Amino acid sequence: MTPLPTASPNRPTAWPSAWRLAAPDPQQIKRLSEGLGVAPAVAQVLMQRGLGETDSARSHLNKSAHDLHDPDLLPGVPAACERLAVALRAGETILVHGDYDVDGVTGTALLVRCLRMLAARSDVGGSNRSRVEWHIPNRLTDGYSFGAHSLERAKSVGATLGISVDNGTSAHETIAALAEAGVDTIVTDHHEPPPPHPVHGALPPAVAIVNPKLADSTYPWRELCGGAVAFKLAWGLCKHLAEGERVGPTEKRFLEEALAYVAIATVCDVVPLRDENRLLVEWGLKSLRAGYTPGLRALVEVAGLGGRAILAEDVAFQIGPRINASGRLGSAEVAVECLLAEDDETAKRMAQALEAKNKLRREIERKVHEAARQAAEPFADRDQHPVLVLGGEGWHQGVVGIVAARLVEEYERPAIVIGFEGDEGRGSARSVPGFSVLEALHGGSDLMQRYGGHEQAAGMELRAGDLEALREAVCQRAQTLFRARSIPEPALHIDAELCLSMLDRSLMRQLDRLEPFGSGNSSPVFLARDARLAEAPRRIGADRSHLLFHARRGPARFKVLAFGKGHRADELRMGQPLDLVYTPRWNTFRGETNLELIARDFVHP
Repeated sequence: MTPLPTASPNRPTAWPSAWRLAAPDPQQIKRLSEGLGVAPAVAQVLMQRGLGETDSARSHLNKSAHDLHDPDLLPGVPAACERLAVALRAGETILVHGDYDVDGVTGTALLVRCLRMLAARSDVGGSNRSRVEWHIPNRLTDGYSFGAHSLERAKSVGATLGISVDNGTSAHETIAALAEAGVDTIVTDHHEPPPPHPVHGALPPAVAIVNPKLADSTYPWRELCGGAVAFKLAWGLCKHLAEGERVGPTEKRFLEEALAYVAIATVCDVVPLRDENRLLVEWGLKSLRAGYTPGLRALVEVAGLGGRAILAEDVAFQIGPRINASGRLGSAEVAVECLLAEDDETAKRMAQALEAKNKLRREIERKVHEAARQAAEPFADRDQHPVLVLGGEGWHQGVVGIVAARLVEEYERPAIVIGFEGDEGRGSARSVPGFSVLEALHGGSDLMQRYGGHEQAAGMELRAGDLEALREAVCQRAQTLFRARSIPEPALHIDAELCLSMLDRSLMRQLDRLEPFGSGNSSPVFLARDARLAEAPRRIGADRSHLLFHARRGPARFKVLAFGKGHRADELRMGQPLDLVYTPRWNTFRGETNLELIARDFVHP
C-alpha cells in the first residue's frame, strides 16, 4: 500500500494529532485520473489502496471473472474431489462438520446443499443415493473444532466420510480417531497450520487437506475465508463430475446462488477484500439481493434490508450478527436450519428465532462488556500490559470475541477476554493492525489446553488458576514483539481533501465502483475544510450515544451522522468554520435515495 505521510505539509496546528492527510504526487494523480477517466479524488483513493498503476487500478474497477483462480490450484482439491466422487457413487453417508461462527455456518450450509444436489443426480449415485448430514459443535459444551463429539456424531449417523469447514488443520488426534473408526476426513480450512504434532507430524492424517495456507501451497491468493475454501471445493467437485466439461446448468445455477453464502462468510470473517475475495463478495452480494434461497430471503427481511441495495456493511452489521447469534449462545442449529430451509414458512420461522436470539445476545454482551471494562482498570499501564488479558467467572463464552473487539477499539491495544465456568475457561483474542496476537499467545503456549487462530484473531482454552500466569507470559512476549517491530500508532488516515461543494451524485457513482468495502479495501475517507453547521446538532439513539447534524458549504448541504459521538455535541458551534473528516454513502428512506455523510472526526480549527 502506498505509504501515507505522517502529516500533511499544510496541516493546521488545531487538527488532532491522529489525522493523517495523504499528500501524493499531483502529477501521478493527474496521470491516473486521465488514464482511467475518473475524478482526481477517486484516483487518489485508488493510490492510497496501493493501486497507483493504471493497469492494476483498472482491474480493481472492472472486477473481471478472469481474476478468479481455478479451484484445482488449491492444495488437496483434486484428492478431495476423487474421494467425494467415490462416496457419491457408492452411496456413502457424508458428514459435513462446520464451526459455529458465520464462516463455518455458511460454509456448512453451502457444502450440504451442494452434496445433496449432486447426490440426487441419476448419473452419480443412481438409486444408491448418499445421505448428507451435518454437525456443528456446541460452543458451550463442545468447544471449538473437532473433538470427542465429532466421533460420536459420525458414528451416530453412520458416516464413512467427513468434511470439515473452517477448521481441522490442527485436529490431529480426532482425525486419527475417526480414521481408526473407519471414517475418512477431508479438511477444508483457512487457518495457519500449527507446529508439528509429536506423533502425527505436521498435518493430521486426513485423506485431503484443502487450505491455501499450507506450507507447500502455490495457490495465488492465501487469504480466503473458510466459506470461500468450501466454495472452491464445491466448484472443483462440480467440474470433476462433469469430467472436464463445463458444469451443467443446475450446477452453474447452484454455484451462482452459493456465492451469497461466500459473500457473507468473507465479509464477516474480516479477511482482506482484495484479489478474488473482492470478486466473490461483489457477485455474492448480487446473489444475496436476488434472494434465490428461502433462508437468505427471510434473513434479509428480518434484518430490515428488503427492497434496498445490500452492501457489505449491511452484511457485517445486520445479517452476520443474526447468523452468529445462534452459535454464540450455544448451538448453531437454528442458523443452519434457516440457511437450509426449503420453504418460506420454515425459513421465516427460523429467521424470527434468530432475531430473538440476537436481541438476547446484545443484552448479554452489554453486561460482559461492562464487567470487562471494570476488570481492565488495574492494567492501564500500556508498557507493562501491552495486551489486555482479562477473564471473569460467568462471562458468557459466546460473546467474549465481540467484547475483545470492543476493548481493542477503546484501549487501542490487543485484548484477550476469557469466560470461566468454574475452573474451565474459553476465550477469544483480537488485535490491532500490524500486530500478531497469535504470536503473542505463543508466549503462554504451555499454559493453555488449546489455542489457535491467525494474526488478528485467535481462540483458547484455559484453566482459571492460570489466568495470571497467562497475562504475564503474553505481555512479556508482546513486549518483545513490540520492541522488535514498529507498530503504527492509531491514526485516522484521510485519502484526500474533498470539499462538500465537490461531492455530488456523479462523483458518488464513481466511488461506488470501488465497492465492496471492508478489510484491505476500506471505505474512502475525505476531508472537508471550512464547512458550517446548517442547524444545531442533536443527540440521537436509544441511549443518545450518536450525533446528527447538517453540514453545508455554499449551496451543498448534507445530513451527517456521527456514530458513538453523542458526547461531543457541545463541541459543535453554529457559525464557526468546521473541518470534517467523513465518508459519503447513499441512504434510501421511503423510496427516496440521497447522499449523506458518516463523520469520522471533526474540529473547529
